[in-house]
Amino acid sequence: MLSIGQKFPAYSLTGVVSNDLARGFQPFTNDSFAGKWQVVFFWPKDFTFICPTEIAAFGKLDKEFKARDAQLLGVSTDSEFVHHAWRKDKEELRNLPFPMLSDIKRELSQTLGILDPEAGVAQRATYIVDPQGVIRFVYVTDLNVGRSPNEVLRVLDALQTDELCPCNWKQGDDTLKAA
Repeated sequence: MLSIGQKFPAYSLTGVVSNDLARGFQPFTNDSFAGKWQVVFFWPKDFTFICPTEIAAFGKLDKEFKARDAQLLGVSTDSEFVHHAWRKDKEELRNLPFPMLSDIKRELSQTLGILDPEAGVAQRATYIVDPQGVIRFVYVTDLNVGRSPNEVLRVLDALQTDELCPCNWKQGDDTLKAA
């Protein structure tokens, strides 16, 4: 699995950005948000149970991520058409403020090393990528356990201080000074 300090891989994926079938699909690459922090999170499958709770929770925090110059990108191995149908079907996903990317060929998931060998889908993984394209945080949970978008935001805040942050540090808390 790619990890801290490594370059996030190049990708070219189709994303769903609205419920309008005519204008809802856009191409995205690793350069689409160059110079910004990126929070790239993967879920296993559309039309499931845990995934929409996480996606909606990230959506509710989108303004907080944007305020930190970070772009949210959600990804699964389902097609863009499945993403589109799910957005239209699931109330809490209808107005997502970030793209839902399709890794239908599983190339990005495979390159990152997060393709679940038994289920054949992306693991529940989250990456924080700095403006230089370097992975600064990786968070992977079991397929049956949802993650905490608030924790991802907290870690982004800590990374952006570029200082030593103690356990449970939150924005506004004192950082540590090396002796």
